[in-house]
Amino acid sequence: MPRFTSEQHRKTAVPQDGGFTTEIQKLAPHVEEIARALGDKLSEEEIAEELQKYVDVYRLSIPMAKRTIVKKYGGDTAGFSPGFQRKLAELRPNEPNVDFVAKVLSANPKEITAKGEKKNIIYGLVGDDTTTLPYTAWEVEGLELSKGEVISVKGAYTKEYQGKVQINFGNRVSIKKEDPSTIGEIQVAQGPPRIASVDQLRENMGYVEVKGRLLSIDSREVTVKGEKKTVFSGTVADETGKVQFTSWHDFKLKQGEVVKISRATVRAWRGIPQLNFDERAEVTKVKEKFPSAEELAKTSVSMISEIAGKGGASDATVIGVIIEVRDGSGLIMRCPECKRALQKGTCKVHGRVEGYPDLRVKAVLDDGSGAVSAVMGRELTEKLTGTTLDECMEKAKQAMNFDVIKDMMEEQLTFKIATVTGNVTSDAYGLSMIVKEAGLKVPDVGPEVDKLLVELEGGE
Repeated sequence: MPRFTSEQHRKTAVPQDGGFTTEIQKLAPHVEEIARALGDKLSEEEIAEELQKYVDVYRLSIPMAKRTIVKKYGGDTAGFSPGFQRKLAELRPNEPNVDFVAKVLSANPKEITAKGEKKNIIYGLVGDDTTTLPYTAWEVEGLELSKGEVISVKGAYTKEYQGKVQINFGNRVSIKKEDPSTIGEIQVAQGPPRIASVDQLRENMGYVEVKGRLLSIDSREVTVKGEKKTVFSGTVADETGKVQFTSWHDFKLKQGEVVKISRATVRAWRGIPQLNFDERAEVTKVKEKFPSAEELAKTSVSMISEIAGKGGASDATVIGVIIEVRDGSGLIMRCPECKRALQKGTCKVHGRVEGYPDLRVKAVLDDGSGAVSAVMGRELTEKLTGTTLDECMEKAKQAMNFDVIKDMMEEQLTFKIATVTGNVTSDAYGLSMIVKEAGLKVPDVGPEVDKLLVELEGGE
């Protein structure tokens, strides 16, 4: 497959009408990574157009867009995963393979004695717009690093030193010096974190400061390099919304407290922003007037267009008309091993198996501003249809056809107004919600519902 420079990408892959907003030169390194993963399945021009579409139109983060394209066209996503560029603040101790782009803030050569032999190393600091981290280059033959350079690093690894992340350049690392005009100017993080409300949180904002009440908190143990570590996760909320968080340090947080979290970073999972912080963060208890947990738990209704604009949402409530009950709804059989839905008695992972019955609804809701695909499990399906799994099994047995259950659901649910709550994620196919609460009774929102119905019916 021919290789294209950033200038060639700029000439061949960007439409003349200016329909794409992301500068193609900034995407060139990502295009090359995707091309390596796909082989000759797509030209680099086609990859560039696909990548821009997912970033600009579907509003996916670049790592998610890359992962989606590789998976869509049959590339090796397992082998490709470690190659995604990340922000420095996202790196964790004891990771065996990390890629990033950063500015060299200092480069200091030094001679050390290791195992009785003298060895030359280079150590210093690198930074991006999220944080600054120390690095050590253990293989320096042919390596020249200078203050102010922008470097693209592939295959580095991290260690933990005195509770901090340290980057190491070993014999597998690849370091490429980048033209700042090609990848964009890197502003190294400095000064205070950006103060943000929950609804303002976006991936790659750098350090942020958020104030909110802890609605929930749980702990779990994970194993990193054979060592057990306790991780804390939960939900924090303010007047603008809720966000899930993960803390890699025990700040003695308690449910119901109001806290100010400073020097946290924001990651996104399929469009849903998530707050992450560790021992480098500053977490303080706040004693001031703040909405109660009960008030904050009452999620306000969101417009689908607003959720799409943000790329996803946590614990969102949507009111819309069910315009379609999709294929895959109704009475289904699941694999007893992995719980995947079977296709003609076959599981994609475990092959031909004896499945067990289940109910689900896969519906499309439209609120006049956009649409979301909502997936509901057995409990909610029984609630909305007023029919139990056993009753559905009996109906299907009498008709000798599972399709009668989907037909029944279409008749009962299509064009009904539903209120659904859950996490909304974004991918190449649009917005999806795994519903945790649902009902056909609409809260008293008065004129908003009337307006919604008029818009859906095409009225004035």
